[in-house]
Amino acid sequence: MNIIDRYVKSISWVGLVIVTAMAFTSCKKDNNTTPSTPAPTPLATLGLYQYTDGTNKRIFIPITKLGDQTVSYFGIFDTGSSGMTIDANGILPASMITANGITVPTDSVVVNGITVTNKTAVMSYGDATSSTKEYGNLAYATVTMGNSTGSLTTKRIAFFLYYKVVDGNGKQFAAHSADVFGVGPSTGYTYAQIQSPLNGLTMPSGVTSGFKLAKLNTTSFTTNGAFVSGLLTVGLLQNDLNSAGFVMHPLTRYTIGGYSPNIPATITYNNTSTTGNILFDTGTPSVHVIENPKETNALGKLPAGSTVKITTNQGFTYTYTTTSAGNLTQIQNPNITGDYRTIMSLNFFTDNEFLTDYTNHKIGLKN
Repeated sequence: MNIIDRYVKSISWVGLVIVTAMAFTSCKKDNNTTPSTPAPTPLATLGLYQYTDGTNKRIFIPITKLGDQTVSYFGIFDTGSSGMTIDANGILPASMITANGITVPTDSVVVNGITVTNKTAVMSYGDATSSTKEYGNLAYATVTMGNSTGSLTTKRIAFFLYYKVVDGNGKQFAAHSADVFGVGPSTGYTYAQIQSPLNGLTMPSGVTSGFKLAKLNTTSFTTNGAFVSGLLTVGLLQNDLNSAGFVMHPLTRYTIGGYSPNIPATITYNNTSTTGNILFDTGTPSVHVIENPKETNALGKLPAGSTVKITTNQGFTYTYTTTSAGNLTQIQNPNITGDYRTIMSLNFFTDNEFLTDYTNHKIGLKN
């Protein structure tokens, strides 16, 4: 994949004194005028790459530096997970990476400004029937993302440095093919230190911590990966939060995992209705998934021409129609999959804008 891309003559003496006094008064007032405060602006505006293999779609964010080391990798921009995961291959010396893990002889080791700890874990993506697993270690470093059109460097953050990733059938992925840049509002289930690289950044005065994702361009999904500037705005203005047309959804906080990105909603399809929690997920590449515990005999793909309507608990609505090649939608039973979330895939983001407010713990949706 090629990815991988601003003033009276004849005036009396008395009148002259009065005019002169007025002039001095006016000058004095002007000299003491307080300069106007510039309007707040977002922290950064970044471009993303839109890619498709013909069936699945992805959006990627360029990662150009990790700690002190210059790199050239692309993280899957994922609203459905929290925290960055990146392959250790090409980042750590090959001698540190074995089939059984990353060699850390003490509590931690520092390589090119990257602190790798001896704390290991397995990160899982997907549901109970087909999860992808990443094996690796908790690590810390600064991260630089973006390119010459706009870039941003984080503070030192926690992330997951993996040495291998396998699918549900045990097949190992190629190096860096599953690097994830998770921007969800929650924290890691294994390590609470791991959270969105965009959360915790120092914002300018009057700017709220969070990000805004513009509507994706359907024609920019290419097999070479098309760079689209300005898709991602880091830092939210009051207009974004109050008057830009976003329907805001307060998030629920849990003891484990922190604030959940799942939003209560009613889902209606083909005269069938169910309630549940919806995850709006850029990390799901092609197929919407509706979980309905009442479905027992109609599991599988919705036929082309089916109409699906989403109505959230805050009144946001989204309606789409399935076709043979677009808005593909699966109906599943959560008692089988083990996952009760209905998931709107990347296709949702070609019709709608998305916003996450980390400070006030809200997600905004706009169509």
